[in-house]
Amino acid sequence: MSTRTQDGATPPTLTVLGLVWTSMNVAVLGTGTAGRDIAARCARVGHAVSLQADDATEAMDRVDDIEGLLINAVESGAITERRKDDALSELEATTDLRGAVSDADLVIETTIADTEPLQEKFADIESAVDRETLIVTSQPAVPVTAAAAGLRQPDRALGMHFVDAPDAAVVELLVPEQTAEEPVERAESFISELGATPIRVRDTPGIASTRVRLAIEVEAMRAIDDDVAGVEGVDTILEEGYDYPEGPLVRADRIGLDNRLETLRELTETLGPRFEPPEVLERLVEAGKTGADVGEGFYRWELGEAVEPAVEGPDLPNREGRPDDPVNR
Repeated sequence: MSTRTQDGATPPTLTVLGLVWTSMNVAVLGTGTAGRDIAARCARVGHAVSLQADDATEAMDRVDDIEGLLINAVESGAITERRKDDALSELEATTDLRGAVSDADLVIETTIADTEPLQEKFADIESAVDRETLIVTSQPAVPVTAAAAGLRQPDRALGMHFVDAPDAAVVELLVPEQTAEEPVERAESFISELGATPIRVRDTPGIASTRVRLAIEVEAMRAIDDDVAGVEGVDTILEEGYDYPEGPLVRADRIGLDNRLETLRELTETLGPRFEPPEVLERLVEAGKTGADVGEGFYRWELGEAVEPAVEGPDLPNREGRPDDPVNR
């Protein structure tokens, strides 16, 4: 994997998961949750990270957030205190796009979810980087094939979807039609060095993890529509019966029901009625009950935690006495 330093010196090597490898220069564009988490993940394993944002204060705030994530990693035993200090020394924040990407081996754009603006951003990045630099979007909703169409070298463009960053065990690697095998292999090596498993997926609407996750959430919501079980009951079945870390309805609340509704409508247009939004989701969003962000969705939320169901459960039979008692005749 190509690596560079500003003074031409040999980049440092690290031992990660028993493998010796060479650290990279990674530019992460955007300081939202995705940008913060991806930057932290790269810093944790020893990559030099340049975090770029339009607002200087916001960029520095995200550096503070990343420091907090690294401290948590030390406390959990995931990394050493020295690894944390080295990571922070190799982490910088900037508002200068060209400065952030000029020495990068890999650029990850995390903010743009529309094709035409991403095409323009990719072109701006390409004009400031070396030929071998990989250009990546972390937005799974954007067709990378279309976004890369305006590049002079479209074979270097990829998508990376970090499933549950910053601790993603799996990263889906979206491979557009123009991308060559060698950049894909380099991207897979990068993902493996993060301690995650790379999964190649086609650059199609609704990538694998999105389809599977949404299919479960949609069916959970339809169980509510059909009065099959209550909100807590549905989530408990998945959490305790199938060892899910959290139920599909509480997760939908965390992601944002408005986000879920928009995604389902888009997938319904491209993939058909199996992703048609359930009625309960439409009702909640129309009422402004979009989940954890506003304090109510399928659950009522306090201090970032779901405290009780906010959607009424089914009216289940509740007869008094035995079936053969006179009161039930």
